[in-house]
Amino acid sequence: MVLLGEPGTTRSSKEGRTGPALLAKLQKQQGFFAKLHTSRDAATKTSFVISHKIAKNSKPFSEEEFIKECLVDSATLICPEQKEAFEKVPLSRRTVTRRVEDISGNLELQLQREVATFDFFSLALDESCDVRDTAQLLVFVRGITSDFKITEELAAMQSLKGTTTGSDLFTEVNACMDTLGLKWDRLASVTTDGCPNLTGKNVGLLKRMQDKVTEIDTDQKLVFLHCIIHQHVLCKSLLKMNHVIDVVTKIVNFIRARALNHRQFVALLEDHESEHSDIGYHTAVRWLSLGKVLKRVWDLKTEIREFCQIKGKDIPELSDENCMADFAFAVDVTALMNELNTKLQGRGLFVHEMQTLVKAFMRKMLFLSSQVESNNLTHVQTLKEVTPSADHLHRYSSMLGALHCEFLRRFEDLRTIEDEKLLEQPPTINMSDTKPEEETEEGLGLQPYRFEPAIASDSGSESESECSGDDDGDFGRLQNADW
Repeated sequence: MVLLGEPGTTRSSKEGRTGPALLAKLQKQQGFFAKLHTSRDAATKTSFVISHKIAKNSKPFSEEEFIKECLVDSATLICPEQKEAFEKVPLSRRTVTRRVEDISGNLELQLQREVATFDFFSLALDESCDVRDTAQLLVFVRGITSDFKITEELAAMQSLKGTTTGSDLFTEVNACMDTLGLKWDRLASVTTDGCPNLTGKNVGLLKRMQDKVTEIDTDQKLVFLHCIIHQHVLCKSLLKMNHVIDVVTKIVNFIRARALNHRQFVALLEDHESEHSDIGYHTAVRWLSLGKVLKRVWDLKTEIREFCQIKGKDIPELSDENCMADFAFAVDVTALMNELNTKLQGRGLFVHEMQTLVKAFMRKMLFLSSQVESNNLTHVQTLKEVTPSADHLHRYSSMLGALHCEFLRRFEDLRTIEDEKLLEQPPTINMSDTKPEEETEEGLGLQPYRFEPAIASDSGSESESECSGDDDGDFGRLQNADW
């Protein structure tokens, strides 16, 4: 028999007691380090997420300390036991700077991997000066893979400290393509904002890009386009509404230039329980600004008249029928232009979709021109409020026709590539789901269209017509049957 007091028995019993204890201690230590590692990972991920949102929303990096204070105070009230975890989130200015640089580098690597799979791609280029007169060249890329996956991203933003000639711009574009691994023989089209240093026939950027492509493949021809939204905005200058814009600008400046006038006008709107609470400035560089300001001033014209009477400010245009008719017409036209501009913006749009919107707008201008000429103001509700004279209606009809012709002239590049069968729209419209044209404005003015191949002249013979204006404002006819 083995006695309890023997050494062998004591050693085995101690091992039985100390084994599980050591294992539990080891697991506790491992769990502590794993928990610490998980906590640090969560804090680092939080730091990256907040830094990404700061950069994405163009906020100053100095706001990270304020954000951290908000996080800690919120945690103190909601989950006090997690307050220490929020305090460990690194959000110093230098940390946020490093995070943003890391995110930028990662996005560039992802774009390089995507670019390697492109079968074809196109570029969009824009060169303009910032507030410090430094020229900035923006390069956007859109590519498509063999399985029709489309990628659209900002490829580069290059600062040009010296000259901005076609040679300088080509050097920057070439460096951008080399950095991303874009191949010249896969370039299909280039879109620009129409600057001379970009579109010059002899030494412009586009000429140099075509020469570069020709060196690789003599049969490859690039498709060059002028920015569709930019051309749309330029067409607005044809309307010659300066006499209306000047009056509206004078009214807005009178109200907003002095703080007292502004406060009193806002108080007047509150007393009248107006739909609008204030009036804004017109900013020329913002494309939608003019239409919004005109609409706002028109909606508040009654309150503005009352306010001007109180302040002893005489604005005779607000009581002149002719001026108010022009004002109402400007409100309607700019609203239509803003509607088209909004539809043309955004990611993922194809050229044929934008072309369809433009062509539909052109048809709508002709439709409205004929309606206004016949005193049918169903689709120009603001103009309908003032009951314009026949002379005004004839002039407005001519202006709408002239606007159509201006669109036709400026979008010549789209007509060219359409004639060359480079621009085709897939037939995706289910005609059984559409209403007859007589029922809706969309059917009359916004559907893709084709004009008759020939237009009969006054003598009864068929002749090719063109858009041209004369002394009394007539706008002529269409130049091409497809447009």
